[in-house]
Amino acid sequence: MKKNPAKFFFVALAVVSVLVFSGCGGKESDTIKIGGIFPLSGKVAVYGIECRQGIDLAVEEINAAGGINGKMIELIAEDDEGKEEKSVNAYKKLTTKDRVDIIIGSLTSGCTNAIASLAQSQKKLVIAPAATAPAITENGDYVFRACFIDPFQGTVGGRFVVENLGLKKAAVLYDIANDYSVGLYENFKAAVEAGGGEIVDAESYSTDDKDFYAQLTKIKNANPEVVYLPDYYATVALIVKQLRAQGISTPIVGADGWDGITSNAGDEVLNGYYSNHYAADSDSPRVVEFVKAYEAKFNSQPASFAALGYDSMYMLKDALLRASDYTDVASVRDALKATDGDYVTGHLTFDESRNPIKSAVMVQIVKDDAGNLTSVYADTINP
Repeated sequence: MKKNPAKFFFVALAVVSVLVFSGCGGKESDTIKIGGIFPLSGKVAVYGIECRQGIDLAVEEINAAGGINGKMIELIAEDDEGKEEKSVNAYKKLTTKDRVDIIIGSLTSGCTNAIASLAQSQKKLVIAPAATAPAITENGDYVFRACFIDPFQGTVGGRFVVENLGLKKAAVLYDIANDYSVGLYENFKAAVEAGGGEIVDAESYSTDDKDFYAQLTKIKNANPEVVYLPDYYATVALIVKQLRAQGISTPIVGADGWDGITSNAGDEVLNGYYSNHYAADSDSPRVVEFVKAYEAKFNSQPASFAALGYDSMYMLKDALLRASDYTDVASVRDALKATDGDYVTGHLTFDESRNPIKSAVMVQIVKDDAGNLTSVYADTINP
């Protein structure tokens, strides 16, 4: 019998389609594969490890409750070390070898932006747990985030300084080569000035600098009432040691990149405050339940990156259940856009750019009863 080439092509295409969704063997898989890209090693590994653990906890809970329409969630995690080129490599591996259509990650803004345009062009859904730079979701309608963005976070810091601390004269030391740091500084400055305060000095440095003596000397001479340090915890810990050594005893204020600083710095960070996505000591029932479950599984208190990872997975779970076809990425995307619910980091809806509309908290660094540094709730700042 003569074979029909066209018929053979379409049969083969159908088989390939089944294999792409199932990931193996020609029969439909019992799992829904979700990719994850995190800095599990390198300078910001604490962020990635916390986020991965938050997602792991969520996956465990969702699967124990029956999964998604009876399908178990399988997380395939990749380490990008906080480096953009490795984020791209991880993305390509997940979308080709592992054939995933949905990715949670990465954590930093640069790494996430490096994969966002690829995801948009290939119609792969990306949820960024903690990447706060505004440009990320500008890549297109397949890119979402679980966190608020830098303009809001910088504004929160400035409002807190003027309205809550009652301080008017602020100095800033920021990384001029880091979009995250620059964006926070610019919006902090605008908020302070809008509140009747002033920036008495703004000094900059470049990523990986270790000596801040010259900049801190200028800041000290400007006689500020508060110093804003918009950078990640490792750099901030180094700056604050030199800042206190210079005799600058003012309050210090920062942003969510400080999360983890209490485990990586000493008493010099006391009298410090930073904006964050949630406070682990909140009495919100959702926070209480999450913290209890996380501590039972990992024997440590969850930082905000764990909460954001956990929320990212639950937002996705809710969207998968609401989607008209959970195997179709566009359908899941549309369901995710309609998110309107309560999560660990607060009530969340999306604006037209798929950025969350949600509150921020300010936390204060203090010592607990055992003399260890910890962060406690200070205030909530609403949009």
